[in-house]
Amino acid sequence: MNMYNKPGIIILSIVLILGMGFVYYESEPHRSVQQQLVVQPESIEHDQLRPSVLSAAPSGGVSLRSKQPSILRGRKDVVTVTPWLAPIVWEDTFDPELLDSMYAPLNVTIATTVFAVGKYIRFLPDFLSTADQFFFVGFRVHFYVFTDQPDAVPEVKMAAGREVFVRPIPSSRRWQQISAHRMTLIQTLIESQLRNRGDRQHAHYIFCLDVDSKFHARWGTESLGSLVAVIHPGYYTKSRSDFPYERRQTSLACLSEEQGDFYYCGGAFGGELTAVNHLVTTCSTNFDLDATTGVEAAWQEESHLNRYMWTNKPSKVLSPEYLWQDFKGRTSELKIVRFSGVVKNYREIRPNA
Repeated sequence: MNMYNKPGIIILSIVLILGMGFVYYESEPHRSVQQQLVVQPESIEHDQLRPSVLSAAPSGGVSLRSKQPSILRGRKDVVTVTPWLAPIVWEDTFDPELLDSMYAPLNVTIATTVFAVGKYIRFLPDFLSTADQFFFVGFRVHFYVFTDQPDAVPEVKMAAGREVFVRPIPSSRRWQQISAHRMTLIQTLIESQLRNRGDRQHAHYIFCLDVDSKFHARWGTESLGSLVAVIHPGYYTKSRSDFPYERRQTSLACLSEEQGDFYYCGGAFGGELTAVNHLVTTCSTNFDLDATTGVEAAWQEESHLNRYMWTNKPSKVLSPEYLWQDFKGRTSELKIVRFSGVVKNYREIRPNA
């Protein structure tokens, strides 16, 4: 080959290599990866709430101090992670000061719904006063009280950044209907008020709690996650064949004997707005579809919630510390009770018990 042709050959080779690279870059598999990274608005929203972003900005005044963690020492009496690798939160499995210091700079707002209908209004003063003592202390919390007796809502003095908003709703002659209708009302609240309106975010997380309960100890940032469920205190030691799932195949809440993970409480759940809105919208829709065929799930919204959590695994699971039952004795693994349902006479307080 003539030596004077070598520069031309080299240039031609470079052009071919660059051309092959361009073809690869524009190939469909490569573009699909780009699309997966970009077109995920829910993931972007979640990332904005992650406290881990603070690790890259120590100059912002954030002081992260904690004891040295260990992967060899820890609780041996309980399971602390689910099979899908979601944490199960128990006492002595987290550092509260560390978590609070990580979340504080994010300036999050926690919305909290509670339903005080009929005679259940009597439980509201204790709920609100103990919430102010123990629920997300030091953080901005907005309590949304749904009630048929707005004039009976007590004026409870609360710390700065904590407010109570009253939302009137009609009464009902059936407690089951009140229970089932909660999902629709929570959906409406999220979509009409809590989501972004202009440049303002009214809430970042939401928790939905039973009013006939009160707080006894810290419930804080350790409970935050995309979708958060609470394990029912009455069934965590039992086989799932004994869980009170809806078993009838005629209901959209149905779970067979081979389905289900834990039995979750309908009286306490939460997470980020998008995830909770999808949960309550699905449960509300399925409840209404059941009604068109004359079916009402065994435990109304709790049955539909458990069905939803089977196919949409929660990202964080709270132990029974987060909704104990006052009539139950303490078990050895229960080192603390954070929130509990009070003892009551259902026949006396429920309209059709």
